[in-house]
Amino acid sequence: MTGSPVRYLVVPTEDAADGAKSARFGDKTILWGPADQKLGRASRTAPGLVLVTQVGRSFQDEFPDVTPLLDHGRHLVISAADKPRRRRSNHCWRVEALKAGMTVVDVPPRMARRADPVVATLVGEVAPASYQADLTWLASLPTRHSLSASFTTAVEFAAARMVALGYSTTRQAITVGAGHSENLIGDRVGSGTGSRGLVVITAHLDSINLAGGPGGAAPGADDNGSGAAGVLELGRLIASRKWEHDVRLILFGGEEEGLYGSKQYVAGLPAAERARIRAVLNMDMIASKNSAAPTVLLEGAPVSSGQMDELAAAAATYTGLKVETSLNPFASDHVPFINAGVPAVLTIEGADSANGHIHSADDKLEFLDWALASEILRMNIAALAGWLGLVGAAEAPRPQPAGSAVSWGPGRLDIFVRGTDSALHHLYWDGGTWHDFESLGGVIGSGG
Repeated sequence: MTGSPVRYLVVPTEDAADGAKSARFGDKTILWGPADQKLGRASRTAPGLVLVTQVGRSFQDEFPDVTPLLDHGRHLVISAADKPRRRRSNHCWRVEALKAGMTVVDVPPRMARRADPVVATLVGEVAPASYQADLTWLASLPTRHSLSASFTTAVEFAAARMVALGYSTTRQAITVGAGHSENLIGDRVGSGTGSRGLVVITAHLDSINLAGGPGGAAPGADDNGSGAAGVLELGRLIASRKWEHDVRLILFGGEEEGLYGSKQYVAGLPAAERARIRAVLNMDMIASKNSAAPTVLLEGAPVSSGQMDELAAAAATYTGLKVETSLNPFASDHVPFINAGVPAVLTIEGADSANGHIHSADDKLEFLDWALASEILRMNIAALAGWLGLVGAAEAPRPQPAGSAVSWGPGRLDIFVRGTDSALHHLYWDGGTWHDFESLGGVIGSGG
């Protein structure tokens, strides 16, 4: 049964006006009001509006006769008349009421920060060849279905890679329906002398072929060999430095059947261990370029908004990625953490509904975009560097103070110095952060 009919209109977000209910989907906004409200000549009526969140094209593939009123990839708006009265058991899509004032997808302004030379060096060490080799191996298996022997083979491969990088590994037995699978966990202890936090990097290792069943070919190159290989690549980069906080790599099983691995992992976390977690970075499908501009969606919740801001800043500072954000988490391994109050963020390729290969035998290497995956990994390692806290980083030589310090207001301190290049340099404190030296040029005599 539906509510009162509504009149709706989809407009560019910058053209959205007051006077009607609205919900934002990136660069598009849907407006609606009573059926007799005037919204423009292009407006239409519907018995009500429903929000759909889907994995890939799962909803559209199951209901090809439903025409979305607004299509933003992972998120759709459909007529209440088309709301399904049945659902599949694989949890690949969700329907809910569309609420006024929702920002389902946002496009934050691109706010680049001053690049940190140490972080820039780390970002530059992302190795597409290393990442590609791990992903190619994972996708060479006939399937990584959670209950298959080749899933165990994939776990053994990943465990060997973690051990070679200096991580201590454990395997957590999990149930997947009536069957049994496992999570692979790799730990590296931080070098901080005080109370250490924990940063968790996750992806699901399993793959699935929905039409072919457990025995069907499921190379899972993008979903989710791309994220699993990403965990190994970020783990390699982290192993090359000393960090203040602990880091944990997790490759989950049972994700495709309903987040079994991550749900059981979070449920088994002691309260003290859960409280140590500073951030959870989850990667799920990061290697298919589905739009003209390389785009990443950061999906989290209010509890993880700070981490999302840091990722967006890292993308603007160290990559050319377009960033979209959503506080509408769904259907990946960040969700159990968020439900437990832990700050977790999903990084996923933009416009993933344009990727029609996942969950089938066609999710192959040939459809991947290695450059996009590398950009997402660069964004991720830059944010991780801030969360983990580098120990003993060799700082770039700073100019030696040889000038005056000026305070021209509360919380503001400016320092002007003569650098080793004889130019004038400027450093300032804004009340919360020191902003690094910038050269003002010129030549200053040594005096005497």
